[in-house]
Amino acid sequence: MEILDLFKESEAVLEGHFLLSSGRHSQKYIQCERLMQYPDRAQRVVSVVADKVKNLDFDVIVGPAMGGIRAAYELGRQLNIRTIFTERVDNKMTLRRGFEIRPNEKILIMEDVVTTAKSSLETAAVLEALGGQVIGIACLVDRKVSRIDLPIYSAMELYFETYDQNDCPECKKGSQAIKPGSRIIFNE
Repeated sequence: MEILDLFKESEAVLEGHFLLSSGRHSQKYIQCERLMQYPDRAQRVVSVVADKVKNLDFDVIVGPAMGGIRAAYELGRQLNIRTIFTERVDNKMTLRRGFEIRPNEKILIMEDVVTTAKSSLETAAVLEALGGQVIGIACLVDRKVSRIDLPIYSAMELYFETYDQNDCPECKKGSQAIKPGSRIIFNE
């Protein structure tokens, strides 16, 4: 079965009018947590990522909260690699809960969806400030719009058109965008 079929079977491919955490609008949205609620499907999708990264040299997997936590745990479980997560405190990405990054420790960040890579880059900055070395970003879905220097290892690439609010076809129809993600948006 194709990876996209697993997302569709999980009702994780949504259609409507969405406000993305980047502030842009889209008529489609991937809600990975709908897939992750099924352990067998999560295992199958994450195994595609595991196959792509299993020969890389890294010591720890870090999942940015919220979306990356379960995906990172499943990847760590499959590869038997220590897995931790970052989280937002006062809207700033932070490493807490006694988690540590050792000097020069090699880190793979694991996300659910990479669109602009904002959460991943915030996480990378925190980890590098602690002496870690981020070697790449893994994810369930790469939306193919980020422009970053780190390699991205995904289970699936999926491009959805996004719009500035002023150019959004749904806004022009008078539709109100909904925000399904977890990040607070300050420029709404």
